[in-house]
This record gives sequence, structure tokens and C-alpha cells, in this order.
Amino acid sequence: MSSTKHFSKDFILVVIGQIISLFGNSVLRFVLPLHLLNITGSAALYGFVSAFSFIPMLVMSPIGGVVADRINKRNIMVGLDFFTGGIIAIFFLVYQQFNLVVLILIVLVLLYGISGAYQPSVQASLPFLVSEKKLVPANAIINMVSSLANLIGPVLGGILYSMAGLRTILVISTICFIFSAVMELFIHIPFRPMPQKNSIVHILTGDLKQSLTFIIKTRPIIGKIVVIIALFNLFLSAILIIGIPVIVKQVLPLKGFNTDEMLGYIQGIMALGGLSGGLFASTASKKLKVQSVWKLLLIGSFLLLPMGIILFLPLQGILQYGIFSVCCFAMMLIFTLTTVQLMAYIQTITPEYLIGKVIAWILSISGCFQPIGQALYGVLFESMKHFEGLLFLGAAIIAAGISIYYKKLNKQLVSTTNEKIKP
Repeated sequence: MSSTKHFSKDFILVVIGQIISLFGNSVLRFVLPLHLLNITGSAALYGFVSAFSFIPMLVMSPIGGVVADRINKRNIMVGLDFFTGGIIAIFFLVYQQFNLVVLILIVLVLLYGISGAYQPSVQASLPFLVSEKKLVPANAIINMVSSLANLIGPVLGGILYSMAGLRTILVISTICFIFSAVMELFIHIPFRPMPQKNSIVHILTGDLKQSLTFIIKTRPIIGKIVVIIALFNLFLSAILIIGIPVIVKQVLPLKGFNTDEMLGYIQGIMALGGLSGGLFASTASKKLKVQSVWKLLLIGSFLLLPMGIILFLPLQGILQYGIFSVCCFAMMLIFTLTTVQLMAYIQTITPEYLIGKVIAWILSISGCFQPIGQALYGVLFESMKHFEGLLFLGAAIIAAGISIYYKKLNKQLVSTTNEKIKP
């Protein structure tokens, strides 16, 4: 691992590759569900498709973790980016000849499945590319890359979708993925092959069992953190993913405005909040403490209150839109700070030979609750028309309670940080 003052060339290439790759992914994940919502006008179908397409990511994350610890991580990134570019190219050629709803569902399923296998490789590569002292700023940069891609993707995606249509977006996304794959060929990530005396199935089940035992028994604090993240995915992430598009396109009285573009702007504002949180985390990493995360989560929970209240007030649509935008910006800033600290903490207390698998389990287990929440909120938003504010108020109360529970883990966080597990 590099101990120099600056980040290594390989880490910089990983970052650049992530910018390009996530740009294409962000555009597609914004435009394809939006296209489906425009075609059907159904919030329930929108929520169901979003939830169902997320399931492959949950399945592929643990497998991706095992692969990330046993295969060169660079090769995984390159292969998956080339594969993604091929999928989008094929979709571009056939999407006008088949049922569009089915094709969009298939593409989203593949994209999320690829993401599930891809992300463990990226996260697991960080301890091999930077020193332990730089894990927080390195994680902050990776999160900033994601936020930057999400900032550019939804804004340009909304504009391009309204001006040029789906075909232009498919072409741009294909180019992004292929360019990213080519660039990643020049990355060098230290790799020591692990012995493979048993069958693939035996290796897979053995590695998954070993890492799950580590999370539950060896480092139970990780398991408790996963539960907390899962519950926040259920009540906070899901309501933003499903609620914001429904509110902007179907609830707010935005007469005279292009709702596709307005939705793109607010998605960009949310990504800008994530980018700001990443910048703050990278510059103030020494001041951040994982024991204070509960305060950040509590503040983020309370930001849902004004989002619910204004939906019951006779305000102008653009004013309501502005309040939603400010709250979303602040929430993303806070949750990015939280994610950066928790990921760095977990990477610090986890042995290198388990990092990929442990992170994969975290992404998979905590992520299971997000599609459930998306499907649930899709039905709730459709069945509670004119009372959408109650959903935001209820989510705020529940999330605040989860934040208080996190506070009770502080003693375990401190004691675990001072221990070191050896292979």
C-alpha cells in the first residue's frame, strides 16, 4: 500500500474509471425508469420494477465479494464494464422491436446485477492502494465520484431525454462504459492468488460462510451496523427513490415547467449534496468520529418533516419544489458523511483477506430492505393520493428512533476499534 503523501497513479485511474463508468450508469438508471413512468403513469408499476430490478444486485454482491478476494480486481472491473457496454448496445439495436416494459426490466436487472458484482471489487481494492490513514479520504473520494456521476447523469439525462430522446442517451452510455473499461486496463492492483484446492461451489459456500461468521460472531458490531443501514434503506432511501419522482411529476403543481427536467435538476441537487459531503469528509477526516454518526442520522431524519408538512400547505409549486430540493441536498450531504465513516471503520477492523466478502455481505444484506421499501412506497404513494405528506412524516419518526438506537452502540464501536484481528 502506498504510504506516500499523495495518492498513487493506480488509485487515480480507479477514480477516473469510476467517474466515466458511473456517469453512464447514472444516466441509465435515471432515464429508463422515468421512461417507464412516462409510458404507464403508474407509481405502483414504477415502484415494482425498481424493486424487482434491484434483487439481482443483492444476489450478486456476495458472489462478487468472493470473486473480488480470489481474482484480480482490475480484471473484474474491466470485464464488467465491457459487458455493460455490450448490453446497452444490444438494447439500442432491439428496443423498438420488442415490448419496451419487458426490455427495460431486463436491462435494469442486468445493470443492478453487474453493479452488485462490481462494487465489492472497487471497495476491496482501496486497502491495497492507499495506507490505513488514508482510508477515510479515499472512501470520501470514491463517494464523491459516485455523487459527481449522479450529479451530471440525472441533470443531463433529463435534458437529453426531453430534447434528444432515449436513443442518444443509449449511445452516450455505451461509449462511457467502453471507454472506462479501456482505461481500467492500465490499473495495477496488488494481488496474491489464494489456493483453490476445492471445487468452485465448495469455495463459494466456504468463503461466504467464513465472512458471514466474521460479521455475526467475530465482529458482531458490523452486524448491528448492517441492521441499522438496512432499516434506513427501508424507510429513508426507498422513500427518496420512489417518492421524489412521484412528488415532482404527479403531486407538485409545476405548471409551465418541464417535469422531466425538474426531476433531473432535483436528482442533480441530491447528488451535489453527496458530492459536498464527500468533499467535507476528505478534508476533515481527522475530525470525524464514527461514534457521532447517530447525530448525523438524527438530523437527516428530521429533514423529512418539512418535506411532509409542506405538502399540506397551500404553497406555490415552485416554492414546495425549492424546499424539497434544500432538504434533499442536506440529507444527501449527511448520509454521505455517514457512509464514508462507516465504510472506513469496517475496512479498518476487517482483515484484508476478508474485505471483499464482508463488504459484499454488507451491500447485500442491507440492500435487501431497499427493494422492499421501494415496492411498499410505490403502493402507498398510489393508494394515498393527496395524503403523501403522511408518508414523509411517518418515515421521519421511525428513522429518528433508529438513530437513537445507534447511539447505544458507541461503547462497542470504541472497544472494537482498539482491537486487531489477524489472519
